[in-house]
Amino acid sequence: MKDPINRAGLGHRFWERKPLSAMNDQEWEALCDGCGKCCLNKLEDEDSGDVALTRVACRLLDDESCRCAQYDIRHQFVPDCIVLKPGNLDTHAYWMPQTCAYRLLWLGKPLYDWHPLISGTPQSVHDAGISVRGMTLSEFDVPEDEWEEHIIEEPT
Repeated sequence: MKDPINRAGLGHRFWERKPLSAMNDQEWEALCDGCGKCCLNKLEDEDSGDVALTRVACRLLDDESCRCAQYDIRHQFVPDCIVLKPGNLDTHAYWMPQTCAYRLLWLGKPLYDWHPLISGTPQSVHDAGISVRGMTLSEFDVPEDEWEEHIIEEPT
């Protein structure tokens, strides 16, 4: 599988030496493991603040590749799609997937061995059972008041 993220020419294990705020655009994008979990619709408990993932995905998620089908122009279709940056990670990390590299590094934790930056292949996230490949439902097909019926346990 060809990696849709340009990981060529990056410094060896740059994420261990460089703070998130000092990463260039290529390094920042390379942190994405391609799991697709950030594109799942989530439910937040108003009392506890706990966030649950559902198998109901953003209309732009390609269920096979676990990538946004319109990444570069996604805001034309989904205006409230979050552009994650070092400057807003502190307000968004709580809802990011438990296995997300951005969240892990923000918390001072290491990346998992299946992360493409360590394994050398984007296939490893799927082989490890971390991605949402083949398990999502389109938000067009599931009314919002039924999302609770589609809560999933996050694979870790």
